[in-house]
Parts: sequence; C-alpha cells; structure tokens
Amino acid sequence: MKRFSSTQQGQLCRTQHIPAPRDEVFAFFADAHNLERITPDFLNFRILTPAPIRMHEGTIIDYRLRLFGLPVNWKTRIDRFEPDVRFIDIQLAGPYRRWHHLHEFEAIAGGTRMRDVVNYEIPFGPLGRLAERLLVGQTLDKIFSFRYQAIEEIFCR
Repeated sequence: MKRFSSTQQGQLCRTQHIPAPRDEVFAFFADAHNLERITPDFLNFRILTPAPIRMHEGTIIDYRLRLFGLPVNWKTRIDRFEPDVRFIDIQLAGPYRRWHHLHEFEAIAGGTRMRDVVNYEIPFGPLGRLAERLLVGQTLDKIFSFRYQAIEEIFCR
C-alpha cells in the first residue's frame, strides 16, 4: 500500500492505495462507527449517535473525544454524499472554527485510491495560528498516520 501526504497550515492531504474494491472501501468509511477503529486511543474518541447511522446528505453525527487532555464534543454533518465516489463532512460544533473533510474513492488497478483532504481553521486569531503551527498540524498528521496504519491492517489481512 502506498501513502502520499502533505500538510500545510490549514490543510491536510492524504492519499492511500488500498488493495480492495472501491465499493467495499467506501462501505467501510460510510459506516461511521468504523471511525472508532481507525482513531488513535489517545483521543478517547466515541461516537454518541446511536447505531445504525444511515449516511446521506444531511446526516448529523455527534462524537466525544479528548483533545490535549480536554473533553470535547464534536458535531458533524454530511454535506455531500455520492455512494462509492465521495462524501464530505463539515463541523457544525467542535474545536475548529472551520472543518471541511473530503473523502474521495477512485477505482484503480488492484484496488482503490482513497484521498482525504481536510481544510480547517483554528479559532482564537493569532494565538490559534500559533497553536496550529506548534500543535494542531502535528496532531492531525499523527492521527492520519495512525489511520493509515489501521486501514492497512484492516484491508491487507
């Protein structure tokens, strides 16, 4: 499996080649409860919305996590949902001023190319920009690196 990544202030991009059919990969990510399987333990991430969660445009999902030791409630909405192709979740309430996460899935020879593009903004003006440079960007990179490994273990059995 190959991984391509880049992180710049306010944006994280990751691409991962997964040796499984696109419909199988998409179905895994469209099951919101799988997020707990691919999120590092240090976040103590829990989905509060009861199962089953039917994913479609307008679906709202509530979570609880710990970020830098502080409890955080997070609410997202599925803003766009195209089965087997892409979906976008945006933050309605949570730790970011803005959070827009594009998940794209492309059928390729030998499997699926999955691409994550997260555009985000930290609140608190200059202090938030400093926190992004010192902590937030590195933490997001760590979270998505963990996801990469978890996805590899799940799909490369």
